[in-house]
Amino acid sequence: MSERVFQVVDADADDPQWYKDAIIYQVHVRSFKDDDADGIGDFKGLTAQLDYIQDLGVTAIWVLPFYPSPLRDDGYDIADYNRINPSYGTMRDVRRFIREAHARGLKVISELVANHTSDQHAWFQRARRAKPGSVYRDFYVWSDTADKYSETRIIFKDFETSNWTWDPVADAYYFHRFYHHQPDLNFDNPRVHDAIIKAMDFWFDAGIDGLRLDAIPYLYEREGTNCENLPETHEFLKKLRAHVDEKYENRMLLAEANQWPEDSVEYFGQGKGDECHMAFHFPVMPRLYMAVRMEDHYPIIDIMEQTPEIPETSQWAMFLRNHDELTLEMVTDEERDYMYRTYAHDQDARINLGIRRRLSPLMNNNRRRIELMNGLLFSMPGTPVIYYGDEIGMGDNIYLGDRNGVRTPMQWTADRNAGFSDANRQKLYSPIIVDPEYHYETVNVETQQRNPQSLLWWMKRMINLRKRYKAFGRGTLEFLPVDNRKILAFIREYENEKILVIANLSRFSQAAELDLSDYQQMVPVEMFGEPASRRSASFPISRPLACTASTGSRSNRRKSPATMSQRCREGSPGAQPDRSGRLGRRCSSRAESAGCSRHSNRTSRYAAGSAAGAHHPGNGYRSDHTGSAREPDDPDRDAPYLLHRGEERTYLPATGLRHRRARRTGKGLDPACRRCRSDGQLEKRVLYDGIWEQDFIRTA
Repeated sequence: MSERVFQVVDADADDPQWYKDAIIYQVHVRSFKDDDADGIGDFKGLTAQLDYIQDLGVTAIWVLPFYPSPLRDDGYDIADYNRINPSYGTMRDVRRFIREAHARGLKVISELVANHTSDQHAWFQRARRAKPGSVYRDFYVWSDTADKYSETRIIFKDFETSNWTWDPVADAYYFHRFYHHQPDLNFDNPRVHDAIIKAMDFWFDAGIDGLRLDAIPYLYEREGTNCENLPETHEFLKKLRAHVDEKYENRMLLAEANQWPEDSVEYFGQGKGDECHMAFHFPVMPRLYMAVRMEDHYPIIDIMEQTPEIPETSQWAMFLRNHDELTLEMVTDEERDYMYRTYAHDQDARINLGIRRRLSPLMNNNRRRIELMNGLLFSMPGTPVIYYGDEIGMGDNIYLGDRNGVRTPMQWTADRNAGFSDANRQKLYSPIIVDPEYHYETVNVETQQRNPQSLLWWMKRMINLRKRYKAFGRGTLEFLPVDNRKILAFIREYENEKILVIANLSRFSQAAELDLSDYQQMVPVEMFGEPASRRSASFPISRPLACTASTGSRSNRRKSPATMSQRCREGSPGAQPDRSGRLGRRCSSRAESAGCSRHSNRTSRYAAGSAAGAHHPGNGYRSDHTGSAREPDDPDRDAPYLLHRGEERTYLPATGLRHRRARRTGKGLDPACRRCRSDGQLEKRVLYDGIWEQDFIRTA
């Protein structure tokens, strides 16, 4: 087993673009696992849980700030860049954590907060006492008046009224983009450049594989501008990237640039790819929620069409929340009001320009919608980021203040303190979630590990599926025109992989028509439960087309499921396919289908059902551990498909309990059955792979 693990590590080490295929798991050290029973998570506890993270299937761990800090901003107020917060352990613990993570094939990503420090940092304490104009004083931005840079926006409007704060020791104002206790560094001072690069080298030398550059658009200040995305910032990033490429191999820089796409793309290097390797795509995040709530694909398509092309070596990072907040900066005022009305009824859930909630409460704990959101996250272009606890559907506590309600301890078991710590409950850094709907005795890792149908297992299967196809991380994106705006359909393509993703954004079953004439020599094969033999033999050599159907809520469980019924009518080779909705005679052989106009100009009709995603190992399609298929056990679930060239395969919906009973007894059409009375005709469909056959009633 250890030999296999190290083979994986060696393969990853040789890929300089490992971040393109990565799946990132984001953790707080103090929130994950407490090893020494002091009520605060630490690196020893995090290291002890690496097997769980590896089992989840992710490929990288993003560790939030763990440096010495007053913790007035969750560690982003750093007091020393080159040391460890004593509550979390020692540098030896960190090095052991990195070694153990690498041994399991996991990359480690940390934080480089370059924009500001804590006011407790030695640099600031020295600067406030230094003479004006001295080298030490110029480490920060000072002014005798609070009127400079008046066009700069205030980011934390709930807490700050100005970007300037008076310091009685320095007898001057200092500039800050965030909280008043986080003074901004002065990047016009070359010594600041050297200090930041030295801090970066320290952690790369320690074995860190990537660094997230926090608040990177705000490094410089210039009068007459909003002090964002200035040319000087990009010049510094080019300098930083050149240093990394010269000194290290296979390292990654991730830009946190909360900007519109045309501005964010500049952090890759103006088309040259000589700045950051990755950047977060902030505007996509709120529009995923808008699309699901509005049941309309327009917000997603609109923002993705506004996204410029990026350099070949670059990659977007996608997330469902900016770790502890659904950020609403990159939306219009009308869109922000809509998001507040729909996702933050309680005023306590709102903070600054965002919503401080976890994914499950945002989705009202609706399992289908949670799966839908994660399905969209995994299928969109870019590298997905999962926030700790979201894989089990953890809740939050918005009454803890600030964003601490989304930073509560990880829920491992139903035991005391949710298995997070053996300390007295009163010593915990934060209360455990005891909300009845998300109580730790119900929502925890141990319980869900024992249930193969749990959200945790669904996430494992989704992660494993994504890792098998590079098209998700590296492929192109092409939206398909759909008349029904409740259906989102797009194709991801990379080399010989072609993946079709269909998402039903509605709560109810929807019908839509897709033009797949460009793929007329392919037929669908379901992705989640394809036989192991097909998976190992066909995927590397065939040209597959895949379709994932992710949909809305449980409220329509007894409606028609997702179907892929390709119908053929008799006629001349040049005849157009019938669009009346009535069924014609199906081609009975491949030779006959080869000359059929319906096959030569294929427009497939989909009816997307009401259940989200796929349940192990596939939706409406039961499979044993060897991958062999049996008769569908739940026809009301949507099914994702994979198309294989040269194979006929059709999945059909059940036609209602009464009709199925009539069919089994051989009575044919039942006058008392609603489906039998409808304007349609009975038709037998046989799967060519010999799995099963089923009668089908088509309603007009």
